[in-house]
Amino acid sequence: MNPYMKYICPFIFFLLFSIASGSDTTNKLRVAMVQPVPEVDAVKSLELGIAYCRQAKAEGADIVLFPEMFSLGYYTKVDFKNEKEVADWEALAQSTDGPYVTRFQNLARELDLAIVITYLEKIGDELRNAATLFDRHGKRLYTYHKVHTCTFFPMEGSLAAGDDFYVAELDTRLGPVQVGTMTCYDREFPESARVLMLKGAELILTPNACGLKDIRIVQFRVRAWENSVAVAMANYATGQGNGNSCAYQANGDQLLLAGPGEGLFFADIDLDELRTIRSKTFWGNAWRKPDKYGPLLSKDVNEPFLRTDAFDRSNTIR
Repeated sequence: MNPYMKYICPFIFFLLFSIASGSDTTNKLRVAMVQPVPEVDAVKSLELGIAYCRQAKAEGADIVLFPEMFSLGYYTKVDFKNEKEVADWEALAQSTDGPYVTRFQNLARELDLAIVITYLEKIGDELRNAATLFDRHGKRLYTYHKVHTCTFFPMEGSLAAGDDFYVAELDTRLGPVQVGTMTCYDREFPESARVLMLKGAELILTPNACGLKDIRIVQFRVRAWENSVAVAMANYATGQGNGNSCAYQANGDQLLLAGPGEGLFFADIDLDELRTIRSKTFWGNAWRKPDKYGPLLSKDVNEPFLRTDAFDRSNTIR
């Protein structure tokens, strides 16, 4: 069988389905969410990622979003008391300017396709959970580092936290769109999406790597609604995660809720609708009272929220 048929066939099906159903996605921004079975081997994950991007382009995507730390499948099975295991794991880290990441940069340019690629990044002596957004011309718009690293998990406890949230103007075939990123645990803090909204984000792209229970999906939907932004989240398939990659319009309408299996899933975001919602809603930044929010800036942590780190989980529940 021709190896390219697996990319051509879905595209033909997509065209036939669109014609038969009378659907029109030409005025909508198409976000493709990669929901893979993880590969710890960076060479294999690179090959898999390239194949997903080519398939996404064949099916009309404008943006491809990978789940968290795709370069190593969010590999967590490391004994951090074992120096060799730690060294082997650290050796999986990539540089933003290295061949793994720049391959996706070149692919974005080749395919005329924006890509959010995720990886374990090494910066000097630090390791960080990174997500780089390349636009369809291959320009790097930002590299975001996960701000909320949960030290309940040994791997996350070993990573340096990010310093800021970023929003960039993404050039698309439909014109500029203001895009930001938050990663997994970030979305469980309302402040993450709120800061991105305040910085002008219209669309928040969220790499993820955990079991998405119903409450977490509802929580993500609320992030869209309360901030009047569109949101899209890519998760791993059953095994590393439980699938359920999803996307919501700025009014909370569901655009996608995937099942548990491996695949490529799409959300079509009507930008006119998005901007109409944002121009008329009384959520978002319409009637906030920031002068009343002083305690939000406090660094104090008191009972009942005192927690220990990853090596003493006795007082922590998930």
